Amino acid sequence: MAGRRKSQRIEPSFQREDEYDDDDLRIDEEDRVTRSATRKSKPASRKAATASRRKAPARKHRRSGGGGLFGAVRFLTYWCVVLGIWGGMAIGALVLYYGAQMPSATTWNIPARPPNVKIISTDGTVIANRGGTGGEALSLEQMSPYIPQAVIAIEDRRFYSHFGIDPLGLARAMVTNVTTGRMVQGGSTLTQQLAKNLFLSPERTLERKVQEVLLAFWLEHKYSKDEILAMYLNRVFFGSNAYGVEAASRRYFNKSARDVNLGEAAVLAGLLKAPSRLSPARDPEAAEERAQVVLGTMRDAGFVTEREITTAMSQPPTRAKSYWSGAEHYAADLVMDQVPKLVGDITEDLVVETTVDLDLEKKADEAITAIIDAEGPKLNASQAALVSIDGTGAIRALVGGRDYAESQFDRASKAKRQPGSAFKPFVYAAALEMGRSPQSVRNDAPVRIGKWTPENYDQKYRGEVTLSSALANSLNTIAAQLVMEVGPDTVIKLAHRLGIESEMQSNASIALGTSEVSLVELTSAYAPFMNGGYKATPHIIRRISTAEGKVLYENTYDNPPRVLQPEIVAMMNGMMTRVITEGTGKNAKIPGWEAAGKSGTTQSFRDALFVGYTSNLTTGVWFGNDDGKSMKKVTGGGLPAKAWSRFMTAAHEGLSPSPLFGTAGGGIPMAGADPAAPAGREDESLAEMVARALGTSSRDGGGEAVAIPDRTGGIEGDLPVPPADVGEQPARPRRSSLLDVLIGG
Repeated sequence: MAGRRKSQRIEPSFQREDEYDDDDLRIDEEDRVTRSATRKSKPASRKAATASRRKAPARKHRRSGGGGLFGAVRFLTYWCVVLGIWGGMAIGALVLYYGAQMPSATTWNIPARPPNVKIISTDGTVIANRGGTGGEALSLEQMSPYIPQAVIAIEDRRFYSHFGIDPLGLARAMVTNVTTGRMVQGGSTLTQQLAKNLFLSPERTLERKVQEVLLAFWLEHKYSKDEILAMYLNRVFFGSNAYGVEAASRRYFNKSARDVNLGEAAVLAGLLKAPSRLSPARDPEAAEERAQVVLGTMRDAGFVTEREITTAMSQPPTRAKSYWSGAEHYAADLVMDQVPKLVGDITEDLVVETTVDLDLEKKADEAITAIIDAEGPKLNASQAALVSIDGTGAIRALVGGRDYAESQFDRASKAKRQPGSAFKPFVYAAALEMGRSPQSVRNDAPVRIGKWTPENYDQKYRGEVTLSSALANSLNTIAAQLVMEVGPDTVIKLAHRLGIESEMQSNASIALGTSEVSLVELTSAYAPFMNGGYKATPHIIRRISTAEGKVLYENTYDNPPRVLQPEIVAMMNGMMTRVITEGTGKNAKIPGWEAAGKSGTTQSFRDALFVGYTSNLTTGVWFGNDDGKSMKKVTGGGLPAKAWSRFMTAAHEGLSPSPLFGTAGGGIPMAGADPAAPAGREDESLAEMVARALGTSSRDGGGEAVAIPDRTGGIEGDLPVPPADVGEQPARPRRSSLLDVLIGG
């Protein structure tokens, strides 16, 4: 029992132990199973992972091999985006940096276009444009429509669609330049080119390019496309000092940009690539070749049709002289010399109305050219000049030289030369004012004044002659005697009164025109003989106005002073008609018209002149050489008289003939004695005339005797020495003697 109890005690305990152990066992078993499974699974996982890692590269390789193009594109796209971002940031930084160097946009203004001076003739025709641009500004509506079309087609076809810069055009230019290996196209738009021309220097730097783009954006924001295009076309350089389409059109085609045809517009647009190299004045063939390229682009852009291009290409190549041609440009230059003196600095566009008649201008140019081309080479005469004025002094025609394209120097208004015998009318007019008449008689014989012995052109002497005959035959001895009678100062005063402005030497040789004058002033001084005795101040400008019509200047030469009495004018006209009808100016005759004038020839035939007039015009002509070389016996009655007659005949074509002032168509009666001469003085000797002029004549009742020249030219006493040679005035010691006063010693 005890054992059973024990057994019972132990058994429950055992039983509990068994139960515990069984539970524990179960747990341990499960745990072991779980751990065992875990332990068994971990190696499998590691193997699987290892196997997976070993297989992964293979799978990746297979994926790369299958999507290589997509991967390359994705790679390139990625880096393009990255580089684009960085590039954009860099460009933005550059824009900010260089933009910061520029003034504030609020201060930006379009620079004023250099003022233009439009010079027009009496009928409103444009003679020339002068100024910094060489032409006036035109709106798009005023110019030929072919011009903007041609420029857009060749320079910026997307002009009306871009915003100042043209990315597509820039990209296209880059591709073209890369594929050709040289600079073939430019990427700048017309707006960029305008910005560069208006604000920037031509240097090619990154800073300038950035600023150009910024300014292009500003222009596009502030102005319309048409305004930008008009500004560009009116300012762009076309070569030959022509800025803007109007200046270029007149330069190359001698017409306004309003009248330019398709072919000419293509030439102008083609010039923009290389204005000097493609100039039709320099290389007409190259200009035409470039124009055909422009026409092709116009067709591609839809501006013109194939038929229009065929017509344009069939026209002969445009040819232009190497410089502005035409004598009217001498007149235009003279206008520009005077405008600042009349209105001050030119700060705005001006319109200058001139007195020039373009028809007469062309006739004058033709007359000069015809004579000098026909006879100039064989007679060694290379240059000529002509000026023609009316009775008020208005310059109707002016030719400053043989060819303006070769030489722009104006020999009519700027050159001063000795007039020779063409100065004698002033000597005779002074004598008439002192009481002489055309019928006064003087002795044509050798005369000595000091050591000066004036001789006639033909070295012959005619004895007793009237003043009228002496002037008609241009006798030097008689002119010298008259100067001694009236005094050099009296002659000079009369010449100044009539219009000679140059300083003249008061000496005896002034009788033969040794003091230099311009052709313009000499001609204007003849005009009082034509108009009845009134001063004719030479002028070429009638009115100056602004482009808006405000009058800034208007001449006041409509009420000139009287400078000669009518009777003197009438006598001079009668005398000078004989120069043409029977004297040295026979080559100057005008069929059906009464004309008067005087020839002039200087020492050694360096200069030859003829100045004459009808009742309508006074015209002066000069022939000679710029270097002063002698011509081959060319006198004023030769080439100058022929050119004068040719021009005046053309100028008077279609007009009704009218007589000169005071002649009534028949000249002044030359018969009879000199009613104005004091009694008993027609037979005075030269010495007696001199003595009487100084109040020392014995006939006047007192004074000391003076040296009396004999009939053979000998001279008694110690008289001062006048100029040693006609036309030269060497320095000599001052001497206070009788003739010092008369010869300017």
